[in-house]
Amino acid sequence: MLSICATPIGNLDDITLRVLAELRDADVVLAEDTRHTRGLLERHGIRARLVSYHEHNEAARVAEFLPRLEAGERIALVTDAGMPAVSDPGARIVCAALDAGVEVTVLPGPSAVETALVASGLACGRYAFVGFLPRKAGERDALWRETAAWCATVVAFESPRRLPASLRSLAAFDPEREVAVCRELTKRFEEVVRGSAAEVAARFAEPPKGEITLVLGPGDAVSDPAVAREAVADLVAAGTPRRVAADVVARLTDTPRNELYRASL
Repeated sequence: MLSICATPIGNLDDITLRVLAELRDADVVLAEDTRHTRGLLERHGIRARLVSYHEHNEAARVAEFLPRLEAGERIALVTDAGMPAVSDPGARIVCAALDAGVEVTVLPGPSAVETALVASGLACGRYAFVGFLPRKAGERDALWRETAAWCATVVAFESPRRLPASLRSLAAFDPEREVAVCRELTKRFEEVVRGSAAEVAARFAEPPKGEITLVLGPGDAVSDPAVAREAVADLVAAGTPRRVAADVVARLTDTPRNELYRASL
């Protein structure tokens, strides 16, 4: 059996009893950073056999451990923080285990995405997690344009080193967009800075320290029917069926689907 175990995003006490039991009973614990995981296990009095499993050896580890899973070993997978396979290694071994008919169970736990979403004060019912922000400036600009039409809060990860440039990019595109920078969530120096993109960009003119989760409020374009109609036209021109394009844009912008479909004819 393969157990996917969520681990604390900061505070080592934020771990479930189920995860502790699974880590204690596993034959092997695959860990993104064995030193980091060893500290977590020592905190809770657990001794386990740790083996590294990260993006650079993932393919080799899958080839090594899939036969052992098929033979009936109990293997747990953890990353440094949060849920494996969500912007972290793990998806490859999950897919391989499922394809091989191995039982896979997921043990939930802390989530930086949902913690930041609630702490930001920008939760509006719908949200989209987009992983790490693009490194290239052009791709970031494209993301700002795309999400400006979404009737949803956007959550992303960003490195502290790249945060100032990303915030300046967002402020240049839409200085009034609501933003929250959530830093060091659940840790001693937890900080949530809220404000317009321009205000927050000024606050983080220099790279901060710690883990960063960025939350963006819905873009101003969601209330502009013309932008929604233009999005449908672009999708249709790219080959998307008209009804599918109207349905997708309607769900993202809260514009009536029938109105968008008729306008695209």
